[in-house]
Amino acid sequence: MSTTAIMQRILLWGGILAAAVAVVGGVIGWFLAQGAGVASALVGTALAIVFCMLTGASILLAFKASKGVMISGAFFGIVLGGWLLKFVLFIVLVFVLADQDWLHRGVVFGSLVAAVIGSLVIDCVVIATSRQPTIDSDADDETQGRPASGARA
Repeated sequence: MSTTAIMQRILLWGGILAAAVAVVGGVIGWFLAQGAGVASALVGTALAIVFCMLTGASILLAFKASKGVMISGAFFGIVLGGWLLKFVLFIVLVFVLADQDWLHRGVVFGSLVAAVIGSLVIDCVVIATSRQPTIDSDADDETQGRPASGARA
């Protein structure tokens, strides 16, 4: 499975997770704080979607920009730039949303935590089941599985 296919699979499952968190969080939010609870669950889910999808999108963009070379400066620059953007965006949103009367802080926090933990589980499961090759096929073709000196194993 290619890196692009892995990231696309993570993005797909992340979207499904976000829909589930929005529905469950909305129901719980309704029982805790009626309309404000539902809005809070949707805000928390939207934040989780944005942050989780930014990671996947930045890796896909970095992979294309670096032409598949994951050790290049372009790859690291784009991925780290995405993380920096997420950090700054999170700090700004915390300050903006902290004083909003229409949000129920517990529901926002719960939906955000549920979505982030779920996305970490998705990342682990997709990567663990991806069958990503760990041996460079060009080097393997040259030596046919033997050490480069020609000695037999």
